[in-house]
Amino acid sequence: MKNPQQDEQEQEQQQLLLYGAAGSGSVAVEAALTLLGRPFRLVEGETWVSETARERVAAQNALRQIPTLVLPGGEVLTESAAILIHLADAHPEASLSPGLGDPARGQFLRWMFYVSSAIYSLHWIKPDVGRIGAPAGAREAVVQAVHERIAFCWRSMDAQLRPSRYLLGDELTVLDLYVAVISRFGPWRERFYAEAPAMTPVIRRVDEEPRLKALWQRRFPDG
Repeated sequence: MKNPQQDEQEQEQQQLLLYGAAGSGSVAVEAALTLLGRPFRLVEGETWVSETARERVAAQNALRQIPTLVLPGGEVLTESAAILIHLADAHPEASLSPGLGDPARGQFLRWMFYVSSAIYSLHWIKPDVGRIGAPAGAREAVVQAVHERIAFCWRSMDAQLRPSRYLLGDELTVLDLYVAVISRFGPWRERFYAEAPAMTPVIRRVDEEPRLKALWQRRFPDG
């Protein structure tokens, strides 16, 4: 007969383990898990400012970055877009991604990786502009240039999408969650609204999603 401690250990082993932080890209993964009703254990740590947080995730992710998701069997997933696509595809009943046979699948993948590579990845430069060979004294100019590029990318995406209730149609997908999170980063939401008028009503709708409002308020307390 199992004792309560053994039961607790088994439950922990069966849970997803997410390394993340408030105000970061990991919140999109938290949002997806919330909609899926998947329990998870969160290891909190701002890896972009804390060496302790970087060391904590290093055993699972050599880049020492978040989000990093450890599946119950021990498999590690990194890269926010990959995590979101995997979770959505693993739960087709939730309709958080177009299926393989869905005509919208191609555009879903296109825009998921666009947000990841053309926009989110640029934020990696900002904590240490030396990563691109710029001197520390040029940080302000570099960050401004990064923000201008991000604004251009949002504008370009907005010009090519024809949103309905959500970005790809009438079903909320992890693309909506992804944009709702990444659009909160520099150059901040007001600039996003100005550059992406077609996407703005969708993202405001995602902000007001009843199942996620508590999460947004907790993980983005400053709005």
